[in-house]
Amino acid sequence: MNVIFDNTDLWGRALGNTLLLFAGGAAIALVLGILVGAMRVSPIPIARAFGTVYVNIIRNTPLTLVFFFFAFGYPQLFPSPGYVVLAIWALGIYTATYVAEVVRAGINTVPVGQAEAARAIGLPFGQVMTLVVLPQAFRSVVPPMMSVFIALLKNTTVAAGFSVADLGSIRSYLSERGENALVVILWVAAIFVALVLVLSALQRYLEKKWRIAR
Repeated sequence: MNVIFDNTDLWGRALGNTLLLFAGGAAIALVLGILVGAMRVSPIPIARAFGTVYVNIIRNTPLTLVFFFFAFGYPQLFPSPGYVVLAIWALGIYTATYVAEVVRAGINTVPVGQAEAARAIGLPFGQVMTLVVLPQAFRSVVPPMMSVFIALLKNTTVAAGFSVADLGSIRSYLSERGENALVVILWVAAIFVALVLVLSALQRYLEKKWRIAR
């Protein structure tokens, strides 16, 4: 425990940045992913084409290359808001492709008659999605969606290679203070396991709540 108590300043900053990367990336991924997922099933050809191109290009690009663009390409085009903010956008934009596919799969589980009935009473596509289809789709996509967010949590360690002081980079900082690298790595692994267990508990809660709501 001394490796933690003797370096609470570094551990606090690293854990805080990791949670910030996760929360910010998850928020961007959820909003953008829902929009792109809806576009993937939209009756408008341009919207479907945009959603398909976005998903296929970003999802098939390694996350490291997405980080390289935001770390080195973005500052050449626009003023840089800082590496932490850029890392959040990199994680959010990348993870949004997986959220979009999960949402699209959930939409496909909703009976077609539900959307047809909504259109029959005069609802436009946007209201059909937000009022009828998506609320039902979310109930079926909780497990895969949580798997995407767990992957996002672990992907935050990639930011360590781009000057972000998170749990992925704390080993190098503590090595400079003479701490045992193996012990540090084991503690980092334990923290990630604890965070994943929290997300798993949230998943079980949502599944139970929405199962009763049906």
